[in-house]
Amino acid sequence: MDKDKKIYVAGHAGMVGSALMRKLKSIGCKNIISKDINELDLTRQSDVEEFFEKEKPDIVFLVAANVGGVSDNRQYPAEHLRDNAYIELNVINSAFNNGCKQLLFISSNCIYPKNAPLPLTEDSFMNGKLDPDWEGYGISKIVGAKLCEYYSKQYGVQYISAVPCNLYGINDCYDEKKSRVVAALIRRFHEAKTNNAKSVEIWGDGTALREFLFADDLADACVLLMDKYHESDIINVSPGIEHSIKDIAFMIQEAVGYDGEIVFNTDKPGGIHRKNMSCEKLNKLGWAAKTDMLTGINTAYKWFCENISSNFAGGGNTL
Repeated sequence: MDKDKKIYVAGHAGMVGSALMRKLKSIGCKNIISKDINELDLTRQSDVEEFFEKEKPDIVFLVAANVGGVSDNRQYPAEHLRDNAYIELNVINSAFNNGCKQLLFISSNCIYPKNAPLPLTEDSFMNGKLDPDWEGYGISKIVGAKLCEYYSKQYGVQYISAVPCNLYGINDCYDEKKSRVVAALIRRFHEAKTNNAKSVEIWGDGTALREFLFADDLADACVLLMDKYHESDIINVSPGIEHSIKDIAFMIQEAVGYDGEIVFNTDKPGGIHRKNMSCEKLNKLGWAAKTDMLTGINTAYKWFCENISSNFAGGGNTL
């Protein structure tokens, strides 16, 4: 990746976007452009076309998205499909029409079938039905991944679709309806500590296993992919280490300094038991996650304490 080229980070204000901004600046990229949502609404085709015609970026990182937790996705599948499809179609097509040869799109492991064999490999893509809870969001991410694939194959550009596991980190979203696992638990334990609550309830028995990736490690992977990955197929990004929800809860309890009880409510669903991913393709390119889970949680909680207001609104509707 030529560091002197003009780079556009779509979604720079979100968790992954801000991690990418830090990474790009740290390696000497100086010609980086970004726009806040009040300056450029990526769901509006004419505005996106006008922006690309004016700026003509050489490299695009597309990380902007309407993201939410499971309840938000269950309640608003139309909005998740619609908004994300608009963003992807507008940005990817406008980038291509204005001469952009390198683009990286952040997809989601929701694109994989619910009952795909584990660990999830790139070969499982499009080989079964999606998890109904995430179907709207998953379909939108399939649209972006396939559009990148088709442009790459048809026109010889380098349009990459990276598929990360569960994400967390600095500048995460702590909105009650939209936060993901780690952010939701950080908020819950912090509220319990602040309110001197005797216990924190977590749905399920806590044995469900998940992989979690610190956003700055994903940013490292994105830059490496721009340098070394020249295939049209999707590529997984995961640390290859699983943690139970129970273990994550205890780590967050320790980071927050909450001394109450953790109650696992087995009358409530705990989600799919396992959803680990194979990262063999990316590992062969020389990438490995650097941030261990406890360090990442402590870093995320420190940022939360320093930046999030009393209403816990943070991170926005982007990755």
